[in-house]
Amino acid sequence: MTKHINITVTDRIAHVEINRPEKKNALNMALFDELVQAGETLIARDDLRAVVLSGAGGCFCAGIDTGSFMEMAAKIDAIRAEILNPPEGQVANRFQRPVTVWQELEIPVIAAIEGVAFGAGLQLALACDFRLSAPDARYSIMETRWGLIPDMGLTQSLPALLPADRAKELIMTARVLEADEALSLNLITRIEADPLTAAQELATELAARSPEAIRASKTLVNQCWGCGPEGLKLEAELQAPIIASPNQIEAVMAGMQKRPPKFR
Repeated sequence: MTKHINITVTDRIAHVEINRPEKKNALNMALFDELVQAGETLIARDDLRAVVLSGAGGCFCAGIDTGSFMEMAAKIDAIRAEILNPPEGQVANRFQRPVTVWQELEIPVIAAIEGVAFGAGLQLALACDFRLSAPDARYSIMETRWGLIPDMGLTQSLPALLPADRAKELIMTARVLEADEALSLNLITRIEADPLTAAQELATELAARSPEAIRASKTLVNQCWGCGPEGLKLEAELQAPIIASPNQIEAVMAGMQKRPPKFR
């Protein structure tokens, strides 16, 4: 068990909670590593169907803990080396991996967002497949406020959501968005009065579907959304092993018999 990450599993759904409410779940160096550990722990499991990611104390994540700036400044040469040299076998560096690890999960990841998702917190939310937001939640790509650029995987998530001019405006101004505007810009999936309950309900709905179909659906969209004719080949490659598989046949039989499916 990590110090600031709680993981509970119920009915094949993992709930991952960032538990540092006294700091609005802001990320420090230790939490970077704990998020990676949590993500890799779930990747290694083959019994899960969905993940819900949230923050304790009514706040998703306020971004980088500003106290970490002093910690980094004291060893800036080592920090720069970690930024420029990812671990062997990895594309993402130590500061990107806490975000990108969630994109590596084959199962759906649903962010339940209350309070704020600022800076690193928003980049973490954008790495999830779905973002369910409280009506009063607020959002910001806040790094330029601290004289930095977003460097925790934003290039892997934002291009699928925003045109370049809107992305530049949000990155350069660091302005704070209310939930309604975040929804209009496609930064969030939908607004819910109780995002955690809604996220758990969505996870339950997805967990009731054939696991092969859900995983392949995520792969299809992530790897080839808008890629043109190449998508036809990927569709075929993903569909061929699924069609007439035991779980696919069970989905058909359950539908015809009007009963809940029993997937393997």
